[in-house]
Amino acid sequence: MTTTVSARGQLVIPASLRKKYGLRDHAKVAWVELGQGLLLVPAGKEAVRASRGMLKGTGASTKLLLQIRRHELHREEKALGLWLKPWR
Repeated sequence: MTTTVSARGQLVIPASLRKKYGLRDHAKVAWVELGQGLLLVPAGKEAVRASRGMLKGTGASTKLLLQIRRHELHREEKALGLWLKPWR
């Protein structure tokens, strides 16, 4: 499913997803930057419950986050002039 960013930086969340995650008028959402992409999560009291199970099944999310963190660590060490230790 895709959507287009307007000239003012606005996005339209498709109606089926708004209904599925209970996003009504003036609902708060949180943007989570994952390095290689963005994750849009309902915010507020029901945020955890609404996002429950959305990454279920593959275990790929943990592997992806670890891969991203290793990449960030390498980039940070390189920027600081540090070299990765042979045991890593």
